[in-house]
Amino acid sequence: EGDNFDALRYLRMTHAGRVKCIYIDPPYNTGNRDFVYNDRFVDVNDAWRHSTWVEFMYQRLLLAKDLLRQDGSIFVSIDDNEAAPLRLLMNRVFGENNFVATCIWQKRYSSANDHKTIAPMHEYVLAFRQSDLWQRNLLKRGEEKNRQYRHKDEKGIFRPDNYTCNKSAEERPNLYYPITNPNTGEEIWPKRTRVWSYSKEEHQRNVEADMIYWGKDGKGKVPAFKRYKHMLRNGDGVVPTTWWTHDEVGHNDTAKKELMA
Repeated sequence: EGDNFDALRYLRMTHAGRVKCIYIDPPYNTGNRDFVYNDRFVDVNDAWRHSTWVEFMYQRLLLAKDLLRQDGSIFVSIDDNEAAPLRLLMNRVFGENNFVATCIWQKRYSSANDHKTIAPMHEYVLAFRQSDLWQRNLLKRGEEKNRQYRHKDEKGIFRPDNYTCNKSAEERPNLYYPITNPNTGEEIWPKRTRVWSYSKEEHQRNVEADMIYWGKDGKGKVPAFKRYKHMLRNGDGVVPTTWWTHDEVGHNDTAKKELMA
């Protein structure tokens, strides 16, 4: 633990514009003696507590910005005590157009039954880029997602996808029509509350391209669309999301055990 202000100033002398990624875990300003400024603990009852914290962070974020490359990014951990001021502050330092995401980290896997109000289970990680030269990386596709692609035909491995959409026959009358299972000759209508995802013309193209799955025996009552793995927009990668679960990225107990190992 310690203040990184001097370290950031010295780094700026040698590494200005050269750092690709910065992660900051600042004091959360909870009032639990976690925030010392100018050698003074900022009390939870201090009327200027939030302003003092913002000034503290502003100086350090300016230095961090000077360190970043044009294709760089910065990630800052925070909780509800200062999440809103931090977002506004980072908008000012990095530009609102360079906001990337507010990620929600599930820091605990079980709730505290002795909490006085509503037990907090998460914290935030705010992500900003230096400029539009920044490019997002993809995550490795996990085994769980790969297991969805369990069917195979002559064109490759695929997963059956829903052939309906969340629209009613009144909203989209052009999507409310019968589809015939070519293997059984049965005429199938969608529900009036959930019509097909494709128009008659699009459905006919799907039929001609053999993109409709009728189950293993071909006698299914509901059609499904074949989503082939090789046609994935991002290949074997997965687009990151803002929801970081404890089983994917760890939680507080995991971190403590790693430090004590």
